[in-house]
Amino acid sequence: MDIASLQNPRVKQLVRLREHKRQRLVDGLFIVEGLNELKAAIDSGLKPVSIYTAPDLALGTLTGEVGEKLTVSREVFQKISYRENPDGWLGVLPIPRCELADLGLSENPFLLIAESIEKPGNLGAILRTADAAGVDAVIVCDPRVDLWNPNVVRASRGTLFTIPILAVENQIALDWLRSKQLHILASSPVGEKGFTQVDMRRPIAIVVGTEDTGLSDFWLKNADECATIPMKGRVNSLNVSIAAALFAYEAVRQRGSASPKGNPIQGKS
Repeated sequence: MDIASLQNPRVKQLVRLREHKRQRLVDGLFIVEGLNELKAAIDSGLKPVSIYTAPDLALGTLTGEVGEKLTVSREVFQKISYRENPDGWLGVLPIPRCELADLGLSENPFLLIAESIEKPGNLGAILRTADAAGVDAVIVCDPRVDLWNPNVVRASRGTLFTIPILAVENQIALDWLRSKQLHILASSPVGEKGFTQVDMRRPIAIVVGTEDTGLSDFWLKNADECATIPMKGRVNSLNVSIAAALFAYEAVRQRGSASPKGNPIQGKS
């Protein structure tokens, strides 16, 4: 057993990485827990700096270039873990550096833009939707949550490593989208059309905001089009990850059955 004491400096460092954004930024490192998530990270090209396993908990094996390997006691792993039922695998990885200039877009680009996301669970869910829907990239504008928060990693179920993701300011994102000639579609309760009535077959960037305040005026004023999700009950908003999923899968539906440069879609909201 390499580490059995809860007072070991490594344990304290791992706890700081888990709990503090500043520590992650200073060190350029973040934590990934779970065998499947670690495999997804390694498959994406990331190389863990170190891997910690608890023999009493760990099942399965991890292959590839994984850096330093250390075994820890069950008590130590429970200290460094952020899961309720840990599987005994935890890694420390370098934070990926991704810039807008690095993004490789498909022939008919399809992006999700999320503004001011503040809950790790929502961002993780958006990433899972983006992966499932075949989105080119997720751009987080003016985020309130750290992209490399352990709870984002957990909620994304490893899709944090399968979809390009980066955080930029609103204006930088807008300028880049314009340079790529993407149609900017904003989700808004005051949109003139229902989201199923908008043509999403063209190169498109779908922009969603928080359920508390929705999109800022910046995006509402600069979007090429605004669309709404019909609300038949008493609530006036949906969780942002649900809204993103509805828009994304409407794009999937349209793109699977029509040319991206065809006539405007005719549908019912």
